[in-house]
Amino acid sequence: MVCGQVPRCRRLCRPRPFLLALVVALCLFCQTLTPLMSSSILSAVVNGIAPNKLTKTQQGRYKEVSPSTIHCFLPGSNSETVKKIDVSILQYFGSHTRRAVLYAPAAHHETDRQLCQRILAKHGYTVTVLENRRLVEDLRHEGPYHSGMTPWDLFICLSSRRNDGTGCFQTEDLRNIEHFQKVNLLPEIQHFLCRKEGLCQITKAFSDLQLPLVTPDCSGQPGLSKASTARNVSQGSTLTEQARASHPQHWWKQSMSTKLNQVSTTSDHKDILKAQDLSVIIKAYVLVTSLTPLRAFIHSTTTVWHPPKKKHFTIKLKRFFEIFFRNSSPQQAFNNMKEAINKLLLITEVFSKSSASGPNSFNQCSQCFQMLTFDIGFSMSIHPVVLKVHENFDFQVENESTIQDQISKELLFEDTFKFLLSNESSTSSFIEALQKIYGSSVTKDGTYNREDEQCFSLEQINSMITFIKELKSLGPFELLFPSSAPKIQMLLQDLYRMVDPMRRLNSVLTVHWLLSSVLQQFQFMNKEAHTNLSEWQLSQENMSPKQNVPSDFRKNHEALHYSSKTGERQCSYDKDTLSHIRQIFTSPQLDLNPQFNPKIREYYAEVPFDMVTVKIGAEPSNCQCHVHLDDKNGPSNANYPLGLGLNKVIILLMDDSQPSPEVVSSYRITIYREDRPSLPLFDDYMMCGFVQDCASKIRPEESCGLQPLSHEYLSAISQTVFKTCETGDTKGQWIVPCLSCSDNRTCDWREITWQPHGCRYSVLAKPELQRCVEGRRILFIGDSTNRGMMYYLIERVNKTLQEWQKTHDVKCYHNINEGKTFISYSYYPQFWMNANQRPTFEKALEQLLQRSRPLENTDQTVLIVGGVQWLNSNHLQIIQKVLNRENLSNILVIVKSIGMGFHLPVDGIHSLSQAEVQNLWNENLIILDTAKNLGYEVVDTFVITMGRYKEFLQGKCGCHFHEVVKSNPSEERPHITMTLSRHYTLGKYFGSQSKPSQLQDYTTNSQSPYHVRGPINQVYSEILLSRLCANKREFVST
Repeated sequence: MVCGQVPRCRRLCRPRPFLLALVVALCLFCQTLTPLMSSSILSAVVNGIAPNKLTKTQQGRYKEVSPSTIHCFLPGSNSETVKKIDVSILQYFGSHTRRAVLYAPAAHHETDRQLCQRILAKHGYTVTVLENRRLVEDLRHEGPYHSGMTPWDLFICLSSRRNDGTGCFQTEDLRNIEHFQKVNLLPEIQHFLCRKEGLCQITKAFSDLQLPLVTPDCSGQPGLSKASTARNVSQGSTLTEQARASHPQHWWKQSMSTKLNQVSTTSDHKDILKAQDLSVIIKAYVLVTSLTPLRAFIHSTTTVWHPPKKKHFTIKLKRFFEIFFRNSSPQQAFNNMKEAINKLLLITEVFSKSSASGPNSFNQCSQCFQMLTFDIGFSMSIHPVVLKVHENFDFQVENESTIQDQISKELLFEDTFKFLLSNESSTSSFIEALQKIYGSSVTKDGTYNREDEQCFSLEQINSMITFIKELKSLGPFELLFPSSAPKIQMLLQDLYRMVDPMRRLNSVLTVHWLLSSVLQQFQFMNKEAHTNLSEWQLSQENMSPKQNVPSDFRKNHEALHYSSKTGERQCSYDKDTLSHIRQIFTSPQLDLNPQFNPKIREYYAEVPFDMVTVKIGAEPSNCQCHVHLDDKNGPSNANYPLGLGLNKVIILLMDDSQPSPEVVSSYRITIYREDRPSLPLFDDYMMCGFVQDCASKIRPEESCGLQPLSHEYLSAISQTVFKTCETGDTKGQWIVPCLSCSDNRTCDWREITWQPHGCRYSVLAKPELQRCVEGRRILFIGDSTNRGMMYYLIERVNKTLQEWQKTHDVKCYHNINEGKTFISYSYYPQFWMNANQRPTFEKALEQLLQRSRPLENTDQTVLIVGGVQWLNSNHLQIIQKVLNRENLSNILVIVKSIGMGFHLPVDGIHSLSQAEVQNLWNENLIILDTAKNLGYEVVDTFVITMGRYKEFLQGKCGCHFHEVVKSNPSEERPHITMTLSRHYTLGKYFGSQSKPSQLQDYTTNSQSPYHVRGPINQVYSEILLSRLCANKREFVST
């Protein structure tokens, strides 16, 4: 605190002799300390902390001198002084390790974690992600030097989708925080503004103060009565009516021109919204960098909500107030909103410092900060009501968010960390501001007067320097507090007078005064005007605020909605920009290679296995152009599924100024999604099994994820003589070798295989398979997954795949098995046609039979039917009816059941909810039972695909587990290296006889122009072959 001079006595003092002697003794003692105060303490700040002491041990470097120790210096603005203060501040509060810790709770948003990692890495931080709460507890309790981890500078607690009330940092643990460490946590704010109990405390303590807040229902909350609250707040003092008149509740009643409608404390949130008849709700994003004294900033972007329709969009705050309050006073409405936010933050600061909130309720963290979202409603007035305060930056629910939502979110986080981690030098500005504040005078010999010496703690110096640094680095933020508004300054004084009548907290007010003075001096010194939200160039600037917004709210909402779409777009009419896009948006953000440049047309990016979708959009440089994805009628932005391997997105730029819009240029993004991470197998491994993934539980009542396999189970399946599976729907599981079944990152996923329970599907060698299909006519009807099985069969029989196409009609192949086997295929359903023009399943089947004749009414004729999710039991009844009518009732029918797919939120197709995905299990059972009752063979593809739903390949449906690629043995492909499923050699469990290598022979055939790959497709295709040859095959020895 600043050392003021002792006031001279204005009255004659007649002290008693004993007291006089005591004062004299104290004065003599203080004189002996004067040289120490003028030299050692002065040098402690100016000269910094002795470097030789700092190098003894990193652990003790912050313990040599307390930052709360008072330091005095003359405010001389020489470079040496500035340098030495910088050194002292850096040693106590500076970032030394550039190491950040992200705590990601179990229900965190994956995109948030990736976003924070990317931003912090950009700022030079090494980022460690902690997902184990025990590790976080060790980190908190043991301190930065005892946890076995390198000291961290920044700790970020990511928000969780579950509000279970547990945070990654407990309030009492903040005492272990070092001065240089930052945590995104201000527990006082979280308690008093974001929790119902805290809101009840402040509303009871300040019951006479009309808060701009939806009052919570505090009837069941333990708390203080109104009378006892008044006693506690005033620390036992009896407030006279005269004193009460100076309190903020009295001031508030007198100064407010209009009052917010009182809201019933017993009504729920929906009733409140109806009672208030809110016309619009906005989300104000506020960053609090210090609570005591308060420093807060508001971002220039807001999200606007229209309550009845629940529609939302992002817009600049300034633009919102200009449009929505255009016939009233935008400036006054905005000031009212800032005043409401400041009021709640100041009450939180004051109440947390008072004894009414309990002794030592909160531990101070000098560099902690808090990201907040204020949900603010406006009705028929320019006065806002705060509906809710979120303890983080709150956005729309992820599965309902748009690409613009994600872009706005990323920009907000980037702006915030850029602001927080700014390296702007501000010490010289601090010294200059102090000179202006205190009006230092210089003696004739050019030295400063000793009485001009100012004394501050290092924490106070850091607070002021940090504040100046923030003012220099505002960017899209605007200062909320300190505020120069007289009403807010009066509120600050009255609040402290209310809770601290004995003025024990005057030191806090002193720092408030210092920050306000620094702000005033900084604004004076900063000659260049900083454009911010407060600078409205409107004629209503000096008009008195009107009480009501005009009645034509519909026009205001339409103007806002239009502005959100077009008002923020930056484009040019320059013809040179006609063929360029201005920017590419991706969410999660892709690391494009090369970096985006409007003149570069092709980009490449790699993403990890767990990223299964990406939102992509683009914005044209020219105002006459529009962007479409993939085709001329495509959307301007869309959510894309990312199959394993290579994915391509085409961005078309259309010139709409022409009578017939034409493509002027195109851009291409190739995205490579990595295969599942796999560790090479070591000697010390265990076998694990799974049926379903815990991230998408199809059978909630059954176990999910990797489970260790018992020794008895492994012994049973390792028998050299093993029963052959009699049906294609035998239950089973995927088995994979891992170092630990509790961590799927330790598995060798290249060696995964499907293991039926109690039997084995034997693999046919090529000669046996060729004899099996010789003379047979095999008919396929179904979608692209059925077609993939057909091409797999052709390649297995011929050992090559000479031709391939994505046929969506009827296709016949006569050159199979040296002309000894006929295969035909009919695509169904033809979903791209109108429903009234689309051929029925019965007609499509009849057409296929007609095109494939002559057909024998024996098992020499085979009909294979199935797809992803269009097939149901009615189709099976139609098959029976048609075959009976065509005298083909004795042919072999094989039904491929449902497969996983359509489970991702992708634009342009219908996506299933989790409940609908779970219901596929029952639908699949009905299909299997109906088929077997009709005497048909089955292949259960649902149980095989549901546990590996993330391993789909290209295609919007997320349902393709195969792809046909060009064969080029000399070319190294960057995407999936196909590993054929086989009976894994389990070493201590299996003998060497359990490796059927014949299956891999055709994969190295350089004469084949095309190749079908996909290990999951291979598994159920081999089961199909086993059912096709069930009565004719000769098994390879096992």
